Amino acid sequence: MRLQIGKWGNSLAVRLPAECVRAAGLREGDFVEAEVTPAGTIALVPSQPFDKAGFLQRIRGLRVAMPTTPPVVEAMRGDTRY
Repeated sequence: MRLQIGKWGNSLAVRLPAECVRAAGLREGDFVEAEVTPAGTIALVPSQPFDKAGFLQRIRGLRVAMPTTPPVVEAMRGDTRY
């Protein structure tokens, strides 16, 4: 598919045809990642929205695996040379 580059403010822009947008599952306001390959081709990949619930779940899992140790400040206060 051949697309024309146009001016948009001080930048250049490409309009994506509706069929491409539908096939990629994009909507107005969505974000895409642009990547230029060493061969000079440009790839647009839909960005995954930030999954706050998933992130918090992963953090909780990491906290369980961390050993409980006394805080550094308490360790320093126990020493006479702080």
